[in-house]
Amino acid sequence: MKTHGGRSWYNWRLMGFLLVLVVALGAQAEPPSFKLPGRKPDSREPWDAFLGKAAHFTIGMQYLVQYPTNTVFLDTIDLSTIMKNGKLGDPKRLSKFVRLLRPDITDTNALVLFEVKPDNEEGREEGREQAGRYLAALNEAVNPDKKLKGGTGFEGALFLEFENGGALWQLSWRTPEPGVTLYRWSYRREKPHASWKERAAQKEEALPREEAEQRGEMAEQAIRAAYEKGEWPSGFQGQVYLPVDCH
Repeated sequence: MKTHGGRSWYNWRLMGFLLVLVVALGAQAEPPSFKLPGRKPDSREPWDAFLGKAAHFTIGMQYLVQYPTNTVFLDTIDLSTIMKNGKLGDPKRLSKFVRLLRPDITDTNALVLFEVKPDNEEGREEGREQAGRYLAALNEAVNPDKKLKGGTGFEGALFLEFENGGALWQLSWRTPEPGVTLYRWSYRREKPHASWKERAAQKEEALPREEAEQRGEMAEQAIRAAYEKGEWPSGFQGQVYLPVDCH
């Protein structure tokens, strides 16, 4: 009995040690971007999530700006609601497995749909697959004269200037194939006493990770404020140049 008890005590100690080790390793593995200066203390979102959300928001809002009289649904609206409110047919015709799917942009006047993804091969393939799935689901259920297709010809860019003459970020997007809109962020180095247009003509570089980590959340908030005419984020000393300013 003593041997069994000693073995049990040893096993419990070993389990406790392993648990502490796992917790410690998890804490060390936590991405440092969660604790960057200026982030909300309880923020758990990785830096690249803010850039993705900012891109989706911008591209959706810009589509609304370009087609103000069309009935357009963005990625918060599911297929069932799109069918009903877009007057495409009876949403009950949709399979229950696809009713809650949410395309990024659906225009029920132009009868087109777009999926928004990062501008790389993986994003392009994923966008193609998702756009195809949404179109197939809708076109099985819509009225015969309401068939949708992948949208084309949608492109644009905006610039985000930090610190009134500091680094210049660019968000640009293009639609290289029907229904697939790809976005990318780029960067222009600081150039004292130069206008943002002069710096926009500089060599385009990949957005540095440290820049994205430090300013990703602020960038998203500033873009939202520019489109919604809301309050600028605390600490932002720059300007957002919307696509209308970039022509």
